[in-house]
Amino acid sequence: MRLSQLDSSSLAQTRCRRVLVVDRDEDQVLTLMELLAMHGFEVAGATDGRRALATAEVFDPHVVLMDLCLPGIKGCDAARALRSSERTKNAVIVAITGYDGAEEREQSAAAGVDIHLAKPVALSDLLRAVADSEVHR
Repeated sequence: MRLSQLDSSSLAQTRCRRVLVVDRDEDQVLTLMELLAMHGFEVAGATDGRRALATAEVFDPHVVLMDLCLPGIKGCDAARALRSSERTKNAVIVAITGYDGAEEREQSAAAGVDIHLAKPVALSDLLRAVADSEVHR
């Protein structure tokens, strides 16, 4: 599926159904969870790296939308941990961050991040990343 071809019907057909939303801002987590749920995804959320890892082990997400500046375990460290877990090693990890320089992109890629998006991220871009994640999985 190409990014430009995304619509509600293609979202409904995607196989990547479970999305874990991780952000230090609880309101951001709740808002993204609600928006994704409205588009038919199963969602879970966490506001720090430790909770994200614990939730991922139980929720078994297809996609993890993760802020890289998290309290406790930082986003890149959480991405490495997700990659090292048998249960979550194939999840698509989408970094959502205010840091978008070449160095940050290299660091996130080295940590196992599949897609790097800079804040503020449009909802359409997030939905495209989730829908396109089955290509990466």
